Amino acid sequence: MRDTLIIGAGLSGLTVAQTLRVRCYGHRFLLLEKAGKAGGAIRSHAEDGFIAEAGPHGFLDNCRESQDLLSSIGLDSECIHAPLSRFSRYVYLQGALRQIPQTPLALLTTTLMPWKEKFRVLADLWKKPLEGEPTVAQWASYHFGPALLPFVDAALTGTYAGDMDRLAIGAVMPGLRQQEQLHGSIIRAILAAQRNRTGPRRLSLPAMTSFKAGMQSLPDRLVDFLPETDLLLNCGVTSIDKTEYGWQVESSQGSFQAANLVLALPVNASLALLKNFDIPAQEIPEAWIATVVLAFAKEVRLPPGFGYLAPESEGRFSLGALFSSNMFPGRAPAGCTLIEVLVGGRRHPERVDLNDGTLIQNALQDIKGILGIAQDPIHARVLRNNGGIPQPEQGYAELLAWRNQTMGSNPGLFICGFGWDGIGINHMIKAADGIAERIMGRHPEQDASIKGVYF
Repeated sequence: MRDTLIIGAGLSGLTVAQTLRVRCYGHRFLLLEKAGKAGGAIRSHAEDGFIAEAGPHGFLDNCRESQDLLSSIGLDSECIHAPLSRFSRYVYLQGALRQIPQTPLALLTTTLMPWKEKFRVLADLWKKPLEGEPTVAQWASYHFGPALLPFVDAALTGTYAGDMDRLAIGAVMPGLRQQEQLHGSIIRAILAAQRNRTGPRRLSLPAMTSFKAGMQSLPDRLVDFLPETDLLLNCGVTSIDKTEYGWQVESSQGSFQAANLVLALPVNASLALLKNFDIPAQEIPEAWIATVVLAFAKEVRLPPGFGYLAPESEGRFSLGALFSSNMFPGRAPAGCTLIEVLVGGRRHPERVDLNDGTLIQNALQDIKGILGIAQDPIHARVLRNNGGIPQPEQGYAELLAWRNQTMGSNPGLFICGFGWDGIGINHMIKAADGIAERIMGRHPEQDASIKGVYF
């Protein structure tokens, strides 16, 4: 019998545990993880002096909860940063790499859009809210015109590996959608948010953050701070039940009881355990990607910056590529270049099923044409993640409302994890921190602010 059972020792579950450990002394919790290692989708791969990521490559340094978590485990001093203000991002458009404008002024002066289309963006000032449950593509075209769609496509490719013609704007950016209902115009909504903003304002763009040994340093350090008795690996959960004393969990290693139960799992894994709770959907779509790691000798010269994204309209094999050795020092031996090519996504799941040799060959051919690389790689590897990326498409807002109602009507039940409140590192840490606060009897405010979009 524990105070809290946490199912899933990915980033969300580990964050809930660490927050309870630090802020609620004496709270008895137990993490149950079906795999033999904690960390979930975060998995770094080190080989031949190269460090690549099978999961997320980093996170922005603009989330208070994430910074507090790093400080609590002493990992804040081991961060490495790549400021967005110093590193260019590119979109492959009309057959060439083109730098993405990151500010309104840069957007107005860019040659990527004709002046007619730039003035079309200003027509948003007279728009009314778009009714129904529009896709991101429908919503962006309605407010700003079709010329921005390749950039919208690139942004969603770089986050969800998703399809803008399927993703729902109300699920992808709920804060912005709420403000649209109030103001109609997105431009007016953003200006109002700036006027009403309280607290210190960050004048510079945030920085992409990782660690010297890769992103896996984060879950590994969180595990280091847990007593061995508070984490049970190789423990797959088969069912959950509500009892008069709280919650009972059946697993491959026996039964457990607790007053509180946290499902810190990806959306579909949570839904599988909640099948007796009148769920509105058995599962939601996922996007699967493979990372093709390609390393080259020193003769390769990359454009300065993070990497590029390729909209679907360009017909490329890959979704884009990260210039990993540009972003973070130590990702490759001295004089070498490391590129991580992303393949698959919501539109092309069949490409992930290709064998490693075919994936490497096709990805190499793709980037050779885009980046002008003549030589063959000195190192190549395909990394496949152990889960898909949840896609917030039509019906997802209804699923979130059901989740919140279910937690409200079942005291002691808390649901978070990959995809529920976003898919980024900061999204999951912020949501898990809020769950821990609620377990402790506090009620953190809901965040309906407008989030920035960074490529």
